[in-house]
Amino acid sequence: MNDEITKAIAADLGIADISAKEQKALIGQFGEVALKAATLAVIGKLAEGKRDEFAKLAEAGDAAALKVFLDREVPGHEDIAKDAVAEEVKRFKAFQVEGTDAGSTA
Repeated sequence: MNDEITKAIAADLGIADISAKEQKALIGQFGEVALKAATLAVIGKLAEGKRDEFAKLAEAGDAAALKVFLDREVPGHEDIAKDAVAEEVKRFKAFQVEGTDAGSTA
């Protein structure tokens, strides 16, 4: 990952003050969680009968066909995914605050 991108993501997640190695590990873990959240949010908007088709396209790894499918079946899927990722960022930051508060003696 590009160092500038890593720094920007670390700053956004509030982890800029930890080592670069720890930043990369946390960003990688966060990326997995965010991707799952975005995927589940979009799948949740799919009609039941379309979920198998989505799964087949996803397994095939054809990003273009998957995008065409989602454009047709889930209008606004990109915004749904962005909102889900934004919510995960909020949760991550809230978790950090809780962890900080739990360790304080004030």
